[in-house]
Amino acid sequence: MLPAAAGRPARPPCRGAVSCTSVADPTRGAGARDDGADLAAAPPERHLLPLTAQTGPNGHLRVGGLDLLSLAEEHGTPLFVYDEAHLRARCREAVAAWGDGVAYATKAFLCRAMAALAHEEGMCLDVATGGELAVALAARVPAERLVMHGNNKSEAELTAALEAGVGRIVVDSFDEIARLGRLTDAPSSGPRPKVQVRVTPGVEVHTHEFVRTGQEDSKFGFSVASGAATEAVAALELLPGVELVGVHAHIGSQVFDIGHFEEAAEVLAAFFAPLALDELVVGGGLGVAYVNGEESPSESAWAAASREACAKLGVPASTRITAEPGRAIVATAGITLYRVGTVKELPGIRTYVAVDGGMSDNPRPVLYGSGYEAFLPREVGAPRPLRARVVGKHCESGDVVVAEARLPADLVVGDVLATPVTGAYGYSMASNYNKVPRPPVLFVADGRARVVVRGETTEDLLRLDG
Repeated sequence: MLPAAAGRPARPPCRGAVSCTSVADPTRGAGARDDGADLAAAPPERHLLPLTAQTGPNGHLRVGGLDLLSLAEEHGTPLFVYDEAHLRARCREAVAAWGDGVAYATKAFLCRAMAALAHEEGMCLDVATGGELAVALAARVPAERLVMHGNNKSEAELTAALEAGVGRIVVDSFDEIARLGRLTDAPSSGPRPKVQVRVTPGVEVHTHEFVRTGQEDSKFGFSVASGAATEAVAALELLPGVELVGVHAHIGSQVFDIGHFEEAAEVLAAFFAPLALDELVVGGGLGVAYVNGEESPSESAWAAASREACAKLGVPASTRITAEPGRAIVATAGITLYRVGTVKELPGIRTYVAVDGGMSDNPRPVLYGSGYEAFLPREVGAPRPLRARVVGKHCESGDVVVAEARLPADLVVGDVLATPVTGAYGYSMASNYNKVPRPPVLFVADGRARVVVRGETTEDLLRLDG
C-alpha cells in the first residue's frame, strides 16, 4: 500500500505497488538524476503521485480515499482529479517557507474552489487578467489579498483592479505607468493603490524558451541592465495617485537549479537595496518532477537560497521577501483519467494508443515537448514493458499525450489510462479544439468527491454562436 503522509517525504521508502527506484527516461528535464538504473518499465515513482495516493485491496489506485476507476465510471472521461489534501499541504508549505504575502500563481490552475482553498490556507493570489480577477473575487477572496499582473493590462482591467481595491498592482511597462497616471489622477479620499515595479534581472535559465521570462530579450518588465528599471522607479515615484512599495521579478518556469534563483536574487538585491522599499518578490518558477528520475527542489530550499543571497547584498532583514509559486502548488495534486479507444500497432514502427482526450486538455506536450508518465490505475504497480505513443483524438499528428510511454503489456481497449502530474497548465490551458467539450474537474478528500468545475456539453459549445 502506498503511504499517505501529511507532507511529501524527500524519498519515501519503497512499499508495495509503486517502485521508488529511479528511471532513466529520455523525456526527463533538467531536474533529472541519473544513477545508472535502466528501469524504464518500472511503475511510476511514488513522488509523482498525489499525497493521499494508495493502492486499494483490489489493486486499484485510490486518491482521497476514492477508487479512480469508480470515479471514471461515475463522471466519465477525460476527467481531472485533484487531491485536496495535497493542495492544502503545498499551500501550507509555501506559507511556512515564505511567510505572509506569498501568492498562489492562479494561471497554473484556477476555479472558484481553488481560489477559496488557497485563501483559506493563508496564501495571497496573483491574477494576470480581468477574468482571473473576476474568478478570485467571485470566490470571496478579499481584494487586498490579490496581486494584479499582466504585461499588457487594459484600461478596463486596471480600472477593475483599482475599483476592487487589489492589494498590489505589478507595473510592467511605461505605457501602463501612463494609464495608471490617468486613472489615479482624480483626488481620492481613500488610500493610494500600492504598486510594485517588475524588472528583468537578465538571468537566462535552462528551461524551454517559451517559459523563460528573466532574460534581456523578454516582453516582461523593465531591464535592470539597460537602466529602464531605474527610470520606471523614478516615474512611479512621481505619480501622486499610487504608492510604490516594492520590486518584482520572475525568471521563468520549470526551474530546477536553485543557483538560477540565487543569481537572480543577487541582481535584484543589488538593484533593490538602495531604493529603501519594503517588498521584494522573486516570482515563481520552481521546477516540478513529471517523469521517473526527476527530482525537484523544495519550497523551503528555494526560499532559504533567495533570502541568503539578498542578505549578502544588504537587503534589510525587515524586508518582506516573498514569491509566487503556482505549478509547485498544484501540479502533482492532479491526475488526468482517459479511456483507451484504439490500440494500433504498426509493425517495425511503433504502437499508438489513442485516448478520448488529448491536446485540448493538455497542450504542454505539443507546446513544449513535455514528458509524462502513463499507467493503468487498475494496477498502478504493474511493470510497463509495452512501448507506445499515447495520442489524443484530435485531427493533428502532433496531438500527443505521452510521446514515449511505457505501459502494461495487457492493456486493452476500454482501459482507463492515467497521466500523473497534470494539475498545472492542463485544465487552465485547455481548449475546445475540434469542438471537444472541456472535462470536469473533481476535488477529492476523505472519501468524498465534489465537482468544482462541471464538464462542458455540446450545448455549452453552441451557446455562444450567433
